[in-house]
Amino acid sequence: MMDYTDRHYRYLMRLLCPRTVLYTEMVTAMALVHGEVDRLLSFDESEHPLVLQLGGSDPELLGKAAKLAAEYAYDEINLNVGCPSPRVQEGRFGACLMAEPNLVAECIVAMQEASGLPVTVKTRLGIGRADVTAQLYPLIEKLAAVKVDHFIIHARNAWLEGLSPKENRTVPPLNYEAVLTLQEDFPHLAFSLNGGIQTLENIVHLAPQFSGLMIGRAAYHHPYMIAEAERLLYHHNSPLPDRAEVVSLYYQYALEQLAQGTRLYALLKPLLGLFLGEPKGRLWRRLLSGVAAAKNDPHIMLQALEQVKAC
Repeated sequence: MMDYTDRHYRYLMRLLCPRTVLYTEMVTAMALVHGEVDRLLSFDESEHPLVLQLGGSDPELLGKAAKLAAEYAYDEINLNVGCPSPRVQEGRFGACLMAEPNLVAECIVAMQEASGLPVTVKTRLGIGRADVTAQLYPLIEKLAAVKVDHFIIHARNAWLEGLSPKENRTVPPLNYEAVLTLQEDFPHLAFSLNGGIQTLENIVHLAPQFSGLMIGRAAYHHPYMIAEAERLLYHHNSPLPDRAEVVSLYYQYALEQLAQGTRLYALLKPLLGLFLGEPKGRLWRRLLSGVAAAKNDPHIMLQALEQVKAC
C-alpha cells in the first residue's frame, strides 16, 4: 500500500511476525529506473522474506526494475495488475492491464529474464461489470504459460469509472466464491485471497481455504492482530511478543534511522495501531500523535510506553 507499507512499518511487522511474508509499497518501474534507487529499495535484512511490488506496463522498464530488485536481494517480485486509481490508469498500468494479457505476459517474461526471481501477479476479478471468466481466466491462462504460478486475487471487480480508489475497496461486491472456483479450475496454480479481511476470526476461517491471504489496511491499523494470527496459523509454541519489548526494540531502530536523516513522524506512524483494541490504545495513539511528537524527540516512544503501562 503506497505511503503505508514502507520499510519502517515492515521492520515493526518483522518484530511482531517472524514468518509472515512482507510486501513493499507499489513502486513504479519508471520511478525506480529514473529515481533514487537506494531510497526506494533499501531495507533491513530482518525483513526477509520480502516481495517488491512493481507497477508498470513497459517490458523494458520493468526488466530494468526487476534487475535492480535482484541486485538488492529481494526474494520475489509482484506485478500489480489490480490498482484502480485514475493516476495509475493514466500510466497504463494497474487494473487496466487486465484487458491486455499479451502485454502483461511480455512484462512478466522481461522481469523473469532480467532478475531470475519468481514473479507473481496481483489482480482483480475483472474490470467494470465483466464476468470473471471473461477477463481473469484468459489472463491467468496466458500468464501460467509463461510460468507464473501464484496469483493474489483482490476478490472484487475494479470499476475504473465513477468510483474513487477508496470506494473501489468497498463498493464493488466481494466474491470469495469466484476465487474458490479459480482454485478448482486451475489446481496446479496457487491463489491467495485479498479484500475485506478485517478480523482475526476472518483470518482463521479463510486461511485453510486458500493458498494464502494478503491483508492490507487491517494489518496496518492492527499489526498485533497479525502476530496473533501468525501464531494460530503456524502453531507457534512461542508466546506472543510483548508490546513493551517491541517498542524498546523499535526505539533502537528509530535511533539509527534518525541518525540517517529519517523524520520522526515517519517512524512513529507505524506504531500508532500497536495497542489497538486495548484499554490504553487511545491514549497511546494520542501521545504519539500529540504536540510532543513534533519536537523530533524519539524518547516520546518510551515516555508514551511508560504512561500506558502506568494506566
